[in-house]
Amino acid sequence: MSNSKAELRAKALAARDALSEKKRIAAAAKLAKRGLPFQLLPGSIVSGYSPIRSEIDPIPLLKKLAEQGARLALPCVTARGQALIFRIFHPNDRLMLGPLGIPEPSPGAAEVIPDIMLTPLAAFDRLGHRIGYGAGHYDHTFAHLRKTKTIVGIGLAFAAQEIKAVPALAHDVALDYVLTESDVFDFRSSEVAHSLRG
Repeated sequence: MSNSKAELRAKALAARDALSEKKRIAAAAKLAKRGLPFQLLPGSIVSGYSPIRSEIDPIPLLKKLAEQGARLALPCVTARGQALIFRIFHPNDRLMLGPLGIPEPSPGAAEVIPDIMLTPLAAFDRLGHRIGYGAGHYDHTFAHLRKTKTIVGIGLAFAAQEIKAVPALAHDVALDYVLTESDVFDFRSSEVAHSLRG
């Protein structure tokens, strides 16, 4: 691989950072309007994330899923290299800053294991591989939680974050879907992932 993960991450984040506030808000609204690419089972636990830096905001989509009967959760960081834990969250809840300065539910909120994990990312490719921020939180979490139950992993991103190929390692966990403002990428079939425009 001519490009290291660090270089690819930096390039994709620069593309993401360059998007205007108007484009970001419109993209988050489009994700919410389109919803998930499959039928949500009532009572499903969907974990989102508190957007930091220039991440696409999952809150409009989470609110729509809550209206469809989903129970919402947010991740809480325990330690670097450890799996995330998830606590129940309502869009009106006051959050507190976790150890990395990311807003999290209070430690009093019930801990749950999500059925669907919406994950932020720095970059993604058309095989469902993602580049995160280098701490491995989501890879550890998927590996750990999928020992207990099936969890659908959905990356949320701007179209500008797509790259040709992620140099994936054995421990890197591929996503089931990536949703952008313009595409739905479905990686579950063994054939090359297909994209549904719109």
